[in-house]
Amino acid sequence: MNPLRVVITDDEAPARHRLRELLEDCGASVANEVVGEAATGRELIDLLQHVTADLVMLDIRMPDMDGMEAAQHLLASFEHPPKVIFTTAYDIYAVKAFETQALDYLLKPIRLQRLHDALKRVQAVKPVLTDLMQDIVTPARSHIPVSERGRVSLVQVDKILFMRAEQKYVCLKTLEREHLLEESLSRLEQEFSDSFVRVHRNCLVSRAHILSFEREGAMGDGQWLVRLRGLEAALPVSRRQQHVIKQLAA
Repeated sequence: MNPLRVVITDDEAPARHRLRELLEDCGASVANEVVGEAATGRELIDLLQHVTADLVMLDIRMPDMDGMEAAQHLLASFEHPPKVIFTTAYDIYAVKAFETQALDYLLKPIRLQRLHDALKRVQAVKPVLTDLMQDIVTPARSHIPVSERGRVSLVQVDKILFMRAEQKYVCLKTLEREHLLEESLSRLEQEFSDSFVRVHRNCLVSRAHILSFEREGAMGDGQWLVRLRGLEAALPVSRRQQHVIKQLAA
């Protein structure tokens, strides 16, 4: 049997070193090979575009992007995502959720026998289900994965000025560029309702980037427009959505 190809993801270097040593100790009975390490969820996504892994040992608490969100991105971005075993020193409630849903985890400090048992079972562990992850992960994502020229890029949500539906795609507009995403605008609205507001049937704008609302025309009696910081052109506000002007001005 080919060795398990493992990627270790943890923001603490000593923790990664310790896990690597434990994996080596398990190697005699469960062949494995560490093919890479990552310190953040973003680094993990980038790494897996260059190496093939069967298993990701994934810390839960990490800066920038935690392990739960990183697991979501793996499922959404890769046709054959690696299996995931979470590692955690905290979040006892999350651990209980994993137990209920039959997801494997290792509680820090990780014990050799516990890791050995997990590796023994990993071939039979079912991949984490996307809808299951959505049930567990309640906060909105901090990044959105988009596929561009065969590569997955992570767009930081707080840098997006607006999301606009264009045929079967949604355009994510930042100050630097536009990204095309194959995802429902309605689903994005539901997930990011705290930070984005619908101003048109095909457009959500970032609440944090709204500069002002104004009416076009010399007399100020034309269509309502919304101006966003850093964006030269104003965006139209439909009649149906004009109530958001009063809501945001309140």
